[in-house]
Amino acid sequence: MGIHQYFRSLSDLENIYRCPGKFKYQEHSVAEHSFKVTQVAQFLGNVEEQAGQAVNWRALYEKALNHDYPELFIGDIKTPVKYATSELREMLSEVEETMTRNFIDNEIPTEFQAIYHVLLKEGKDDTLEGRILAVADKVDLLYESFGEIQKGNPEPTFTKIYSEALETIYQFREMNCVQYFLREILPDLLAEKGIEKTDLPALTTEIKARVLKEDN
Repeated sequence: MGIHQYFRSLSDLENIYRCPGKFKYQEHSVAEHSFKVTQVAQFLGNVEEQAGQAVNWRALYEKALNHDYPELFIGDIKTPVKYATSELREMLSEVEETMTRNFIDNEIPTEFQAIYHVLLKEGKDDTLEGRILAVADKVDLLYESFGEIQKGNPEPTFTKIYSEALETIYQFREMNCVQYFLREILPDLLAEKGIEKTDLPALTTEIKARVLKEDN
């Protein structure tokens, strides 16, 4: 038993690729995703802080950096599948939690186990930092699917992933960082070359209209 096994496992995250089984022009590993989510969360946290919110930066970085470590045990499962039913999502979460807990108890030195039980637990909670993580995770998912669509990937899964990610981002629309994203960043994304020929502009408008209708 020792931290050596944990350090070794970090390299394994480089070999777990997201959205398995689908043709992709660019592969994205779980390790790469974790880095990008942390970068996005950092920016979103700055938006919140400038808006007067108190950000626990240590908690935010720890949540973002570690949020997908449990995928080491069950791999990446496509978002539409993972969220197909609440029962399936709950079952997968229980498996992840159990295997992560067993790994910590068996491989992490005793004096650090309590720390890692916190670091590697589900980070998307009701705290500001947990909500920022939830948004940052979907922003990166949005960009991954956007990149495939922009390159002309005909696989419809990526349109579904884009839609699901944007709808989830809208669920946090009361947050300052989400308002900034929708106002300043999303229009720039949709202005990218070739996007006007895809379904994304109409799909984005449809999702926005549906959200506004819900608000009214």
